[in-house]
Amino acid sequence: MHVRSRARTRARALAVVAALGLSAVTPVTAQAAPADAAAPGDIVSSAPSSFHPLPGQPTNTKAWKINYRSMTAKGEPNTVSGTVIVPQDGRKGPRPLVTYAVGTIGMGDHCAPSAGFPKGTTLEANLIQQLTLRGWAVAVTDYEGLGTPGDHTYTVGRAEGQAMLDAARAAIRLPEAGLGTDTPVGIMGYSQGGQASSWAAELHGSYAPDLKVKGTATGGVPGDLMKVADFNDGSYGSGLVFMAAIGQDAAFPELKLDSYLNPAGRKLLGTLRDSCVADGAVLGSFKKITDMTVKNPLDQPDWQQRLRESSVGTRAPDAPVYQYHVITDELIPYGVGKQVRKDWCAKGANVEWHTVPLGEHVSGVITQSPLAANWLADRFAGKAARGNC
Repeated sequence: MHVRSRARTRARALAVVAALGLSAVTPVTAQAAPADAAAPGDIVSSAPSSFHPLPGQPTNTKAWKINYRSMTAKGEPNTVSGTVIVPQDGRKGPRPLVTYAVGTIGMGDHCAPSAGFPKGTTLEANLIQQLTLRGWAVAVTDYEGLGTPGDHTYTVGRAEGQAMLDAARAAIRLPEAGLGTDTPVGIMGYSQGGQASSWAAELHGSYAPDLKVKGTATGGVPGDLMKVADFNDGSYGSGLVFMAAIGQDAAFPELKLDSYLNPAGRKLLGTLRDSCVADGAVLGSFKKITDMTVKNPLDQPDWQQRLRESSVGTRAPDAPVYQYHVITDELIPYGVGKQVRKDWCAKGANVEWHTVPLGEHVSGVITQSPLAANWLADRFAGKAARGNC
């Protein structure tokens, strides 16, 4: 039984890798920007890169690895890395820009999307290529702490949303990209990227009103982290719970995660800190929080408060939203995503909700990505969004 469970776990982990990508390190020689570049979205450094969905696969694009200014969840300035990708299709005049957030890829710097794009090992690049083939530019954040110093603030919604919006700003401010302040912007992501894109949609009006956001396509949204953690505790998805603990502690060191860990927990989390999603999914699977801790941090008010702060649905996005969720999702409960829709609708948001009747968590992004892109195309074309609240 345990052998079969481990086999299923590894198979699912490989499926996650196939859909969401595993990255490898690529050194980049950066050109420094002026020292006074300090506003969110300002470029700290940029260097030519390349974008390959598969090793050596041509895409008729140009790409740049960037480091840009953003903000932490506590409102402090930081630097985040990412990639700007622009089709070389001869298009004259403005083109749309999609700021794109990948799903869970891991905690190690070598897992970052910008590290894998040049080598063709970030397989969510296959979904991103669907966007560049439409003639759209794409900005892909690495998120805080992936490819830059410190632990990745995995599942910290505000940090993720700000990193997405500032990636769009940085792409517009990158002279080589050929974009402008009037560039129409779309927001897109699934799973962790669904949390990030949802947060970006909610923050747009207050944090980055300069961006001409036309709509957000978001799926598999982990809108309530406490419910997601409870759902995955002790299952094959439990590694994600421990990665989330690392992420929250990285953003809020006063949570003192290490003080809760027993020797087994310290060993596991020490390994996860430098692991990509495939290894993390296997290493952390079928482990309960109580087996790794001397006291469950999720029972503590300070941990509960910080997790609540990353909830989605507390404010209405100011542009239309296309939201989807697989009804049989085995990692992010369907009811969690549906609650986000309910909360947004109650606040007057324009939401087009889609239940995906077949599949699982990973297949959801693969099958629905073209439909989500079609919806964004309509927004870029100026067509009215028809919500179904």
